[in-house]
Amino acid sequence: MKKVPLGIELVKRKIATEADIKEAIRYQKEHPKFKIGEALAALGLVDEKELITAMGEILGEKVIIMRPELVNVNISKYISMDTAKKNKVIPFDELNGKVKVCFADTSNNKLVEQIRLMLMHAGFTMEKYISFTSKIEETLESLDGDASTDDFNNADTRDITKMVDTIIKTGMEKNASDIHIEPMEKDIRVRYRIDGDMITVARIPKENQTQMIGRLKAISNMYQEKQESQDGRIIMYPGFNIRVSSQKTIYGEKFVLRLLKKDAKIRDIYELGFPREDNLISKYFDKRNSVTIVAAPTGEGKTTTLYSIIKVLNTNSVNIITLEDPVEVRLPGLNQVEMDAKTTFASALRTVLRQDPNIVLVGEIRDLETAEIALEAGQTGHYVLSTIHTINAIEVITRLRKLGISDYDIASTLATAVSQRLVRKVCPHCAEKRQFTEEEKRKINEYSKKYNIEFDFKDKYTWDTIGCKECNMTGYTGRLAIIEILTLTDRIKELVMEGKSTFEIRKAALEEGFLPFEMDGVKKVVDGQITMEELNNKTLIFNNL
Repeated sequence: MKKVPLGIELVKRKIATEADIKEAIRYQKEHPKFKIGEALAALGLVDEKELITAMGEILGEKVIIMRPELVNVNISKYISMDTAKKNKVIPFDELNGKVKVCFADTSNNKLVEQIRLMLMHAGFTMEKYISFTSKIEETLESLDGDASTDDFNNADTRDITKMVDTIIKTGMEKNASDIHIEPMEKDIRVRYRIDGDMITVARIPKENQTQMIGRLKAISNMYQEKQESQDGRIIMYPGFNIRVSSQKTIYGEKFVLRLLKKDAKIRDIYELGFPREDNLISKYFDKRNSVTIVAAPTGEGKTTTLYSIIKVLNTNSVNIITLEDPVEVRLPGLNQVEMDAKTTFASALRTVLRQDPNIVLVGEIRDLETAEIALEAGQTGHYVLSTIHTINAIEVITRLRKLGISDYDIASTLATAVSQRLVRKVCPHCAEKRQFTEEEKRKINEYSKKYNIEFDFKDKYTWDTIGCKECNMTGYTGRLAIIEILTLTDRIKELVMEGKSTFEIRKAALEEGFLPFEMDGVKKVVDGQITMEELNNKTLIFNNL
């Protein structure tokens, strides 16, 4: 839908005047997402029905003015609601295996082909329609949450026990890490967090709210009469330890269920995304008299990385004690200590140091007291591993400084700082291999030249995500870490001791071969492990290239 040709055609057909087109173009400058037709409609310069009909004739497409009442199918049967919103596309009707799909822009051949392939993999053919972007967005907004799974559609919402059980079991089957049950103004929204993304799976009638909250509190061992924040636990599902948190909102109490597998397999450190170096463990993690810290925002896999490191270090010749809040995975051969309401990391760490440990894992450094004891333990012959919330590995130094740790203690004790982000991997069942486009090659090398790296794309390939039942129609399954590892070399230690800024420390680290996790992500894109689009969704590094 190119602006000038379409405008000329509309003038020829006397749908709009030249003055109307000029006014619409001015409007477009203020609202870049609007195409010329939508700008005309938004300004009320043309009749909407006449306009969409003329556009269909000009573009050779079937057209429709999309409205919520025209959607006669469950959208998530064909594509995820996230895919629909992101690409402005709606499956809205089906007859004899042919699905009617409405697009905001059918000139995007790549998108149209992806949706067609998604449907083909699910056993459907596609009939293509076009509508205004604004109409599609309004329809999707009104339908958000109606795309529930067949499990929820078939469940009797009057049987609250069965409904709650279905929500939890379906979350387990779909490998959700968290289940969010959220009272809204008119209903109850159920969302799963799968591979880091929130996916709306159902809307429960509002009249079930009181009974649903009561059931959740009963199985979580919470106080029924309390209308305030509570923590609980569900132990009735074999193989799972479910942590429950409630929070009062303006529409009622919201619940978040964290699904923890009791027998979860600890992944190999190389499977997580760490570089396949023969001496990786001895180089970065098998230390004495020091501290290693894994840093990242919440939900980026810090604890998983710690478990993978501990798994390698766990031998009969060492005494390993962990302090966790809570213990998420039970590991044979470890002495795992779970924090409770009366115990802090600092107080537990003091006790643990009298238990003759070689290695101590502290779930998180949250305050000065814990940081001081952890670094003191590292200075007195122990190896301490922990996590901290910062945006990258070098900012670990800043965070410790802000907590009140001296530059001397940081330089003398901190051995390694790791930071990471989790990026979704393409689904192996439906992703389609292809060569990199020239534009993709340009952007990758333009970013990489900042670190004096240039890629040769010979024999390299990437993927188009499609979507199938195996990946819940998202095109992605599982996640991989993009990683940066800062080793405190003698030069870095000197800069820390001198109180130099993290800018100066980063500059020196880059000169010594340090690379940020964004660059590790680019390498994984070129190696075909992740897609460029997914990396950019996480880091935004290609936005301005």
